[in-house]
Amino acid sequence: MPLIDNAVYVAGHRAHDPKSLDDTYELLRELDGMAWIGLYRPDAKEIHSVETEFGLHHLAVEDALIGHQRAKLERYGDTLFVVLRPARYIDSEERVEFGEVHVFLGPGFVVTVRHAESPNLAAVRHRLETNPPLLALGPEAVLYAIVDEVVDEYGPVIAGLENDIDEIEKQLFGGDPTVSRRIYDLLGEVMEFQRAVHPLKGMLEALLRGSEKYQVDLEIQRGVRDVLDHVLQIAGRSDAFRATLQNALTVHSTLATQQQNDEMRRISEASLALAEDTRKLTETSIRQGEEVKKISAWAAILFAPSLIGTIYGMNFEYMPELHWVFGYPLAVLGMFAMGFGLYWVFKRNKWL
Repeated sequence: MPLIDNAVYVAGHRAHDPKSLDDTYELLRELDGMAWIGLYRPDAKEIHSVETEFGLHHLAVEDALIGHQRAKLERYGDTLFVVLRPARYIDSEERVEFGEVHVFLGPGFVVTVRHAESPNLAAVRHRLETNPPLLALGPEAVLYAIVDEVVDEYGPVIAGLENDIDEIEKQLFGGDPTVSRRIYDLLGEVMEFQRAVHPLKGMLEALLRGSEKYQVDLEIQRGVRDVLDHVLQIAGRSDAFRATLQNALTVHSTLATQQQNDEMRRISEASLALAEDTRKLTETSIRQGEEVKKISAWAAILFAPSLIGTIYGMNFEYMPELHWVFGYPLAVLGMFAMGFGLYWVFKRNKWL
C-alpha cells in the first residue's frame, strides 16, 4: 500500500490519523498543525494528489515518481525538495544496498517518498513523537531527523566496508587469485557510497546558510551542524577506502607482474639448462664422430696391406709374380705405399 503512515500534528503532538489523503487535507484546513504523509513507492495518483494540494513543482514530482535520482537539495519558492541516498550493509552477502528517499516540505506539511526499505522512517517518526518540543518546530525538524537517521545508518556501512578491506588485504598477500574481482566490486560500492555521501556536505551547508532567511530554529541549526560533522568524517573515511582499494589494485597488478616475471625467469633458466644439455650432447656426438673417423681411417689403412696380402695368399699355381725375385719386396713396398698414402690423405682431411 503506497500510504504507509499519515498523521496530523498539533503543537508537536499526534492529533489525528486520517484514513485518506483527502481527510488529511481537510484537517489541515481546519487546524493550525502540520501533516506528515509517508508514501512507499507511490503511483501517479498519490503523487499528483499531494502535488495539487501543496502546489509542488512538477519537475520535483516527476523526479519523485521516477526515482533513480542523485542526492540533491532544490528549492521551489517556499517548498523544499530533498533527495537522499540511504545505504545499508547486508552482512550475509557482504555488499552495500542503496536506497532512495524524497522529501517535500513546506509550510505545514512534510511528504516523504521511499523507494527502498532504508531509511527506517518509522523509527524517525517514533523518535520525534517522543520529543514534542522538537517536533513542534515544524517541517525543518522532520527534515533534520530524517537526514540524521540516514547519516546514522551510514555507520554500519563504514564498518562493513572496513572489514571487507581488511579481508582483501589478507587475500592480496595470500596469493588468492579471486582477489582482483573482489577489489573491483568493492571499489564500485565505495564509489557509489561516495556519490551518496559527498553531496550531503553542500546540502547541509546550504540549509545552514538559509537558516536566518527562513527563520529556522537555533536548536535545529545546531543539530544540522552536528550531522554535518558526521558527514565530513564519513566522507573522509570513504575517500580513504577508495584510495586504499586503488592502491590494492596497483599492488595486485605489481604482484601479478612480478609473478609472471618469476615464471618467465624460471622458464628462461630451464631453457638455458636445456640448451646447455643440448650443447654437451652435441659436443659428445662430435667427439664420437671424430673417434669414428679415426677408427674408420685406421681400418682403411690396415685394409690396404690386408688386400695385397689376401691376393698373394691365394693358392693359385699360375701367378706371374709368384716366382719373380722382386715379387716379395714389391708387394711389401706396395703395402707400405698404400698405407702411407691413405694416412696422408686422412691426415690432410683431419681424420687423424
